Amino acid sequence: MNKGPLILLTGATGAVGPRVVHALNCAGFRLRAFSLDAPKAGMFPPYVEVVIGDVVNEADIVSAMQGVDAVVHMAALLHIVNPPPEMREKYVRVNVGGTAAVVDAAIKAGVQRVVLFSTIAVYGASGGRVLDEMSPTCPDTFYGQTKLDAEKVALNARRTDGAPLTTVLRFGAIYGSRIKGNYERLTNVLSQKRFIPVGNGLNRRTLIYDKDVGRAVVQVVSHPAAAGRLYNVTDGGFHRMNEIIEAICLALGRKPPRFSLPVGPMRTVAGLLAKGAGVFGRKAPITRETIDKYTEDIAVDGSLFQKQLGFVPQYDLLAGWKDAVQEMKRSGDL
Repeated sequence: MNKGPLILLTGATGAVGPRVVHALNCAGFRLRAFSLDAPKAGMFPPYVEVVIGDVVNEADIVSAMQGVDAVVHMAALLHIVNPPPEMREKYVRVNVGGTAAVVDAAIKAGVQRVVLFSTIAVYGASGGRVLDEMSPTCPDTFYGQTKLDAEKVALNARRTDGAPLTTVLRFGAIYGSRIKGNYERLTNVLSQKRFIPVGNGLNRRTLIYDKDVGRAVVQVVSHPAAAGRLYNVTDGGFHRMNEIIEAICLALGRKPPRFSLPVGPMRTVAGLLAKGAGVFGRKAPITRETIDKYTEDIAVDGSLFQKQLGFVPQYDLLAGWKDAVQEMKRSGDL
């Protein structure tokens, strides 16, 4: 049983939560997992305390905060494509209001550090530039907007002694065997040889493997130089879309697709499909938004975190995808 400082992890049962729990457990911290849902059997190591609650419920979070030395705040409403306008209020309530509740309870409980999970989505479109922590932010989604607002709440917080309370980590796109979303779908269609790329594949993406996310949290949760700071956290490189596809295919033991489709005509086809599907009350198999997401260029520099805090990613692109694919096969997800 660990005897180190007690860490509260919100959103611990989410896609990346168990990775962070495992990393902190291996580093010797005592852990209290806080989430809306009970963990599945075997999700957490032994001796992890489990608390069920909601970050927007003040009583729940105040109770969970008792005796805590540091908080890793992962609980959030994540990005979805084309959320309806009425979801904006929920994004604000969970991502901004939940962060405010966690920060307020942490100050009152005398917590020494809060680590806020954020996202490079706060930058918005890159315009072909390489973005760093000094780049302007212009989020273009409910998710990105509310995470940026949550960052401001967190970075303005001070402990009772006046010292900064929070470290903000802006993660690149996180991939791994438990992560749902675009990369999970891409892996599945590549495994089934049912994918034809759109565009020339030269657009850049910024990624980090989920096991390195856990290692980054261990690096920062009690590091004295991290207080009050904001960092981009990536695997250290920018990856062309065709390089990502090649890495996934190598991990799957398959050849990459030989052909690609032009962006302009495919956006036209997607628009027509969306109209036709709408007439029959169905969901289109592909949308313009999906194509735009696939072909967008996002290059974010994570070198500051590596230089100032000594973080060294353990997984490069191919090693990460090989590990993820192996785990997906073992779990029956591929």
